[in-house]
Amino acid sequence: MDSIYVLRGRLEELYGRNSKVYDKVLQFILAMITFVVINNHVGFMKAAASPVVSFGLAVVCTFLPLPVTVVIATALILLHMYAVTLGIFAMTAALFLIMYIFYLRLAPKMAVIVLLTPIAFFLKIPYVIPVACGLMASPGSLVAIVCGVLVCYMMEYVKKASASLEGADIKSLLSQATDYVSKVFRNKGLWVMILAFIICFFVVYALRRASMDHAWKIAVICGTIANVVVIVAGDIMLGVHTSYGTLIGGSIVSILVGLVLEIFFFSVDYTRGERLQFEDDEYYYYVKAVPKVSVAKPEKTVKRINERHETEIINADVVRKKSGAASGRGGRDNKRPVPKRGQSVKRHDMREVDKLLLTQSLRKDLNLRD
Repeated sequence: MDSIYVLRGRLEELYGRNSKVYDKVLQFILAMITFVVINNHVGFMKAAASPVVSFGLAVVCTFLPLPVTVVIATALILLHMYAVTLGIFAMTAALFLIMYIFYLRLAPKMAVIVLLTPIAFFLKIPYVIPVACGLMASPGSLVAIVCGVLVCYMMEYVKKASASLEGADIKSLLSQATDYVSKVFRNKGLWVMILAFIICFFVVYALRRASMDHAWKIAVICGTIANVVVIVAGDIMLGVHTSYGTLIGGSIVSILVGLVLEIFFFSVDYTRGERLQFEDDEYYYYVKAVPKVSVAKPEKTVKRINERHETEIINADVVRKKSGAASGRGGRDNKRPVPKRGQSVKRHDMREVDKLLLTQSLRKDLNLRD
């Protein structure tokens, strides 16, 4: 676990250096995936379903606030609905208007949940949404969750019934709109999914706020179990068709996502928890204090290996003899007298000896030969 926390610290440090750049990159990826999901489900207008259009819209959304992405995604869905029939377009616009009234009133800052919900349905892991929101968001996020689920079922119905809806005359527009609303809102699977998400959210939200040890882990597991129980009960009692493979796989993914969120946002050391008691003139206070996990980053030690330097011991008498022999090469006239024993050496002779010693030392260090 220490290595995981060290990795988390490095990722947080890396994100803190260029947080604005990473935010824009993530916003571009989220917008691009959203538009691709819409075009794959209801891409009836060929011009709007082009990958070039999706890329261009994602680039535009990157430099705008995140709620603008929700508005552009809504406009893209309406364009595709208009390509089907005018009645479907009008009813979808009315439903979006109602959802926007509740969304802007109750959850104006939950745009990312509205965008992530259809993506989760497209990836067959919709059960991650209530677990993640129960850990990270407030109860107001339920409005965004319900809107996202409703949009998914609306697109799914139009995708399946598009062949029978296209080419209808103007007289049947009202009947199309009525049938569209009734089929969407009478879908038992829609209400079972919304009920399961609401129950799962409140179970996770209530347990992760409790003061017990490992509250987040318990909340994730209990919320996932509650979600599975409600969906299976709806399948048995109401005859809602549910893919159990998708249910089990999505539940496992939701547990893994919850554990990852705990590591990044709620990592505490329960082994060092303390219970404290305070009092004043009016109240007694019972406090449970649990410290956060703090792991020191490993320090790197760099060892420098230098080359081996050998030191040569030079005999001064031998050097003097060599200096005398070298000076005698020019002829007898240039031959310098060698002082006898007991006589002092002149200063200029000592200087020449020092120069010769320095020259030999430099030659040895530089690997030069005579």
